[in-house]
Amino acid sequence: MGTNVGTKRPRQTPAETPPEALREFRAQEPLWSSEPTGGRSARRGADGAPPLEYATVEVPRDYADPGGERLTIALSRLRAADPARRRGVLLFANGGPGGDWGLGRDLPARFAGTPVHEVYDLIGFDPRGTGASTPLYAEVVLPRAPFDSRPPDSAFEALAEDMRLRELACERAGGDLRPHISTRNTARDMDVIRAVLGEERLSFVGYAYGAYVGAVYGSMFPGRLDRSVLDSCVNPEWTWREQFLWQGDAVRRNVERWASWTGERHGHFGLGTGPEQVLETVEEVVGLLRDLPDGIRLRTLFDGAVGTRASDRGQWAELGRLVGDLRTAAGSGDGEKAGLLLSEQGTWRPTDNEGDLRTGVLEAVTLEHEWPSDLGVYRDDMRDFRERFPYGYGVLRAQPWVGAFRTFRAPEEPTRITRDGYPVGLVVQADGDPMDHYAGGVAMAELLGHHLVTVEDSGEHEVYVLGGNTAVDAVVHRYLADGELPPVRTSCPGRTPRPDVPADAG
Repeated sequence: MGTNVGTKRPRQTPAETPPEALREFRAQEPLWSSEPTGGRSARRGADGAPPLEYATVEVPRDYADPGGERLTIALSRLRAADPARRRGVLLFANGGPGGDWGLGRDLPARFAGTPVHEVYDLIGFDPRGTGASTPLYAEVVLPRAPFDSRPPDSAFEALAEDMRLRELACERAGGDLRPHISTRNTARDMDVIRAVLGEERLSFVGYAYGAYVGAVYGSMFPGRLDRSVLDSCVNPEWTWREQFLWQGDAVRRNVERWASWTGERHGHFGLGTGPEQVLETVEEVVGLLRDLPDGIRLRTLFDGAVGTRASDRGQWAELGRLVGDLRTAAGSGDGEKAGLLLSEQGTWRPTDNEGDLRTGVLEAVTLEHEWPSDLGVYRDDMRDFRERFPYGYGVLRAQPWVGAFRTFRAPEEPTRITRDGYPVGLVVQADGDPMDHYAGGVAMAELLGHHLVTVEDSGEHEVYVLGGNTAVDAVVHRYLADGELPPVRTSCPGRTPRPDVPADAG
């Protein structure tokens, strides 16, 4: 990685709100109903499990001013299937920040009928700012810069201006709420939920950003955390900008693994006899597509296809065929055929529109850390990523973000992640996770002294139960339901094996 990765986050932790100031919030008695708030219908779990129950609780908007304005947190519950064996509550936190379109309350339904449903009340919640909880909005501002996986230097000013306008749109719609949408406040909300449920401690499963929320909760409230599973972790030592940047490397690692596999099957795919030759063929196709009418769009779609399909082992043969077919079509100048071959490839850019407004949590939470204000830092990194990490839209991770134009400063510093006072837990991380780099899971496990479950040869993300990986599920179920920790370093196979295409003989 380059050196322009931003300022390391500070390590200060202010004093917590005195418990007596939160007594009223912790004494709430939620009214559970089968009808959810927020307009979403109740879901049934597996095997005819009963519908979820729904409730809301109030929390301070600002925990430094608990007598001030309040927010609503939307909860869900699926009671333990075997009350005689019940050992407490299992709270879930979904990914993001602000992701999953407010599906936090739906997570318990995904676990209905599993061993953990037998012994836990399963609790979901929409974190502050998302879903049916008090929302944080941003105005929708459509980007003006063309979508390009390898943008030229001439596009930089337009890309930066898009982010400046995006931050102003967040400020207009988010107002005074934005500084209070933070990881530390979500952790505090979780502790209010614990108290409202009448539990001395809670067990926890968190995915992606939700895994970070769990690590922060354990650091802030170590005496309140029991068993914990952190799945698809961010690196506890990286800033948010570093998290973004390292996604480019994670995608590239999957591409290189695919290229090695494909190079061993030149007789089948005809793309080269080793990884270097295969990647040279990929770049040949990039050049051929670029020279077609509408070539920048086609080349951008192809860069996306290489990154996303290389992360899924089950699509490796399909990707090999796509590269060969595109070389033929683009080489003959057949732009229509090339477009048809790429027609199912989606794009990604941060424009999740909801009419005139959209969720603004991602921008708010990522401003917990400092971001470079010198635009030259982003320009240099974009040049680097354009050359090294074009696949899977890696350059988007290096371009300016709203943090370069921030309109507020976080009221407090991020939490120092520690484990002092709660039991050893599990970290689950796929070695080819394209969103949260494998190094992040390793670092989280080492920092906390947790046991690491590595999902081998896999681009899976959010694995336990959500990913359908039965080998991982069995290991984690035994820990959560029965308290049986696996060895300190455990490996499970990925859910999707590599395609059954024989390597070249000799």
